[in-house]
Amino acid sequence: MEYEELLKRAMEKLPKRIESKDRFKVPEMVYEVSGQKGVIRNFGDILSAIRRDGSHLVKYLGRELATACSIQGTTLVFQGKVSKEILKKKIDDYIKEFVYCKVCGEPDTKLTKEDRIYFLKCEACGARNPVRSI
Repeated sequence: MEYEELLKRAMEKLPKRIESKDRFKVPEMVYEVSGQKGVIRNFGDILSAIRRDGSHLVKYLGRELATACSIQGTTLVFQGKVSKEILKKKIDDYIKEFVYCKVCGEPDTKLTKEDRIYFLKCEACGARNPVRSI
């Protein structure tokens, strides 16, 4: 048998790769507007999915959306109406900047603060990168 035939037979016998990049799922945001306030009902679920402290994400959203917001239990309350699409985009931008590793692209990171500088420490590849302060 030739090399190519042997290689083809070996490849056929290997199990199919079951690799999924979807293991990191952020739950769909449940957003309601009541009066002059906007409320994310499942904010606690989003925080546990991205493994971040709520105060950091709240500070980011407050600055990006130029509105006051506060955590009440597992919900996030905005002063004023914010469109759901803009809010979703801002949360996605936060995840891109403060959750995914800049080196390997994995979401297995921790955000740590040393002195006045925040660092994104990857638990998958060990990379440590500074991130901008909010």
